[in-house]
Amino acid sequence: QVQLVESGGGLVQPGGSLRVSCAASGFTFTNYYMGWFRQGSGKEREFVSSINWSGRATYYADSVKGRFSISRESAETTMYLQMNNLTPADTAVYYCAAGVVISGERSSAEYTAWGQGTQVTVSS
Repeated sequence: QVQLVESGGGLVQPGGSLRVSCAASGFTFTNYYMGWFRQGSGKEREFVSSINWSGRATYYADSVKGRFSISRESAETTMYLQMNNLTPADTAVYYCAAGVVISGERSSAEYTAWGQGTQVTVSS
């Protein structure tokens, strides 16, 4: 069974940094795109970032481009999201996702497996 488990969330001050992780199991890790989505309180889930099979191609939402960095480690079947210069607008539950993406790296519909999420709170 495919399982994705997020970790590393927590409370951070504005301008601070945080790294969240996603441990994957139950599937061939290198055959799947991996992505991060987030959902703030009272808001819709939105795309944050994604990375292809090799890790060479990456995609970012405009709101996080230049501040966040996505990566994956095949040997550990783990994906990471390094978040820098955080603002209160980044406060959300961050979800790890995996999928055999065909036509939409930024679309939640392209991802078939989801983690339970990890809370990231940016507060002054």
